[in-house]
Amino acid sequence: MNPSDLPTNPRRSFIKTIGGFAAGFAALPAITSAQDAAKNADPSRRTGGKYMGGFAAPKLDKVKVAIIGVGSRGSGHAGQLAGLEGVEFVAVSDLHEDRAKRAADAVTAKGHQPKVYSGDENSWQKMLEETKPDAVFIATPWELHAPMCIAAMKAGAHAFSEVPIAYTIQDLWDLVDTSEATGRHCMMLENVNYGREELLYLNMVRQGVIGELLHGEAAYIHDLRGQMDNQSTTGSWRTLHYANRNGNLYPTHGLGPVAQYMNLGRGEDNFGRLVSFSSPAKGRAQHAQKSDKLTDPAWKNLEFKGGDMSTSIIKSTLGRTILVQWDETSPRPYSRLNLIQGTKGTLAGFPNRIAIEGVTKSSHEWAEGAAWEEIAAKYEHPLIKRLGALAKEEGGHGGMDYLMLFRVIECLRNGEPLDQNVYEGCFWSAVGPLSEKSVAEDGAPQPFPDFTRGNWKSTQALGIIA
Repeated sequence: MNPSDLPTNPRRSFIKTIGGFAAGFAALPAITSAQDAAKNADPSRRTGGKYMGGFAAPKLDKVKVAIIGVGSRGSGHAGQLAGLEGVEFVAVSDLHEDRAKRAADAVTAKGHQPKVYSGDENSWQKMLEETKPDAVFIATPWELHAPMCIAAMKAGAHAFSEVPIAYTIQDLWDLVDTSEATGRHCMMLENVNYGREELLYLNMVRQGVIGELLHGEAAYIHDLRGQMDNQSTTGSWRTLHYANRNGNLYPTHGLGPVAQYMNLGRGEDNFGRLVSFSSPAKGRAQHAQKSDKLTDPAWKNLEFKGGDMSTSIIKSTLGRTILVQWDETSPRPYSRLNLIQGTKGTLAGFPNRIAIEGVTKSSHEWAEGAAWEEIAAKYEHPLIKRLGALAKEEGGHGGMDYLMLFRVIECLRNGEPLDQNVYEGCFWSAVGPLSEKSVAEDGAPQPFPDFTRGNWKSTQALGIIA
C-alpha cells in the first residue's frame, strides 16, 4: 500500500497549500534532493545579511505573542506563555476551530484578549498581517515549521518553532538566510536543554569537572506506536514521515544538550560529518496489523521504509564523537542517553550516574541515587536554583517547558542573545536529512553544511545563566 492511496485529511490539505508541498506526502523524498545536496556547498551570505550567532534584538517591554497550532503541544505552550510577566497574548491560530477557541479561552482566563484565527488554511497568514506580533510560536506538523517561521520573520516577528526546525537542507538554509536578512531570531524550541540534569551537566562541564571532552551519547528512544491509532491528530502526519523516510528523524532532544556541552557551533568546535544506519522496519507494520483502532485498509497496510532503530555517529571538527539514536517503535523504556565523557570522568543519564576520578569512589563504579544527588547539590545550575521549584509547579515535561519559555521572554525583554541561536537549531535538525542520505548510500559519510559560514569560530559559548 502506498501513502498516495491514503484518504485525504485536513492536515494533508493544509500541507498542499504551503509552498513546495503541492503533491503532499505522496511525493515526499526518501533522501535529500539534488538541490539539497548542492546547498552543502555552503553558499555565500546574501547581500545585506547579518550573522546572528550572538544577536541581541532591541528590548521589548511587552512581548506581543501569537501562536500557530494549539493541539496537545501548542496548547501547553499557550497556557504557560499567557502566565509569564511581560507577555501580551494577541492571537491564537489553528486549523480546527474548536482547538483554537479552547486555547483562546485558557489564555483569556489569564487576563489576555487574543484574537482567534481558524477554519481556513491561510488564517495564520491573516493573523500575522492583522495582529503584528513580536514573537510567533509554532507547534504544527513538521513540514509547516520552515514556511511558517519564514513568513513570521518576514512579517517582522521573531520565530520560535517546535522540533525539528525543518527537515530538508534547503529549508534549513532558507531559515538561516531569512533570519540574517530580516534581523529576527529564529529559535528551535528544544526544551530538553532546560532539564535539570542537562543544566547540571552543562554547569559541571563548564567548570572543567570531567576534563577535556571526548565523546557524547544522545538519543530519543520512546515507544510511540500508539500515536498511529489517532488519525485526527499526531498520527495523521507523523505516521507518513515514518513510512516514507528512512533515517534519524527526531534527533534534537538528545543531541541538543550534548552539542551545547561540547560548544559545537560556538567557538570551540563544530559539526564535521555523519554516518548513519537503520535497522529493518518491522514494528510499525506489525502494530498496524494488530491495532483494532486502525480499521482503514490504507492505513492498516501502509508500507514502512523507516527502520525501527536509527543509529548515527557524528565526528566533530576536533575529532570528538557523538552517538545519536532514534527509536519510537520498539518496546523498551524511555531514554535520551544524555552521556558526556571527558578525560577525567563521565556524566550520564537514564538512570542518572556519575564517575569522576578523585570525586567518586572509583572509575569502575557509578555514583547513583543519594551519592549522585550529593554531587549534584554542589553543581546545581543557577537557573534551577532560581526557578526550579516554580518550573516544577508550572509543569511541562517536569518544568523544562516552562524554563524554556521563561528564558525566551526574559531574553526578548532584556535585549539579550537567546540561549539557542538559529544555527544550532539548523545543525541539530540537519541530522535528519543527512542521515537519510547516509542510510541510502549504505552508511557513506555526509558532511554537515556550515550554516554559520565560518563564523562559529567567533561565536561565544553559552554561558551559565545566573
